[in-house]
Amino acid sequence: MPIRLIALDIDGTLLDSRWQLPEGNRSAVEEATRRGIEVALVTGRRYDFALPVAKQLHCPVTMIVNNGAVVRSCEGTTQLRHLLPREVAREVLAATSAWRDGAAVVFDRERENQLMLESMSPDDSLRYAYYSRNREFIGIASPLESCLTEDPIQVMFSGAVDAMRRADAALRSARLSSQIAVALTLYEARDFAMIDVLHPICSKGFALREWAALRGVAREEVLAIGDNHNDLEMLNFAGIPVVMGNGVPELKERGWHVTRSNDECGVAAAIERFALREAACA
Repeated sequence: MPIRLIALDIDGTLLDSRWQLPEGNRSAVEEATRRGIEVALVTGRRYDFALPVAKQLHCPVTMIVNNGAVVRSCEGTTQLRHLLPREVAREVLAATSAWRDGAAVVFDRERENQLMLESMSPDDSLRYAYYSRNREFIGIASPLESCLTEDPIQVMFSGAVDAMRRADAALRSARLSSQIAVALTLYEARDFAMIDVLHPICSKGFALREWAALRGVAREEVLAIGDNHNDLEMLNFAGIPVVMGNGVPELKERGWHVTRSNDECGVAAAIERFALREAACA
């Protein structure tokens, strides 16, 4: 069946290893939309952190952000949203005190106090650069639990890979594990990892399934491209799942198509092979 919806991860997939958008990828995405194929950016990023990437694509795209918790248009209209109950978020923070230095609570707010931290230190070499780039969205609450005056989108943790693997294991074995979804993203080469703790139904795959159903698109008409652990459910759902050449081994071992790396315009190669050629023949 011809592809009607393309789902693209951003970091490690659409962007190269320098976090730039290659011209080849941009052109392929724009050509797909010109031919009537919908494109969705499906990312762990917050909406405001993903929007600058979307704006580099001179075409309309759907934004599936926060690892599937929120679906928005480029203009900011919310289409779908699943928040984490604040009582559950409080339990998550209580169960993860050992990793409090890397904890944050993310809210669906206009600008200020979207990302709540307990503290922000220039000595924090792992996270301070990201915090500095997002300073206009950050608020401080001490203790962090005091910010939970409304339901957040997620509780987030970041840190070194080994520490985040331990936090991930603790969350998945905790008493509250049935009340949450846990999305782990690893960047082994940088020794950096992130965990998103979300409403229990949330994942990139669930959100993509929801959105495709609303758009009347069958899973066989979906092309999905990703590189990391949090892309697993999205790739499982898609009729044509494609793993980046730089993707984690756990995805490459599943027998799915593998395209070039993100430094070799792997997204453009996959779109050309699986979407544009089919569209030309339809």
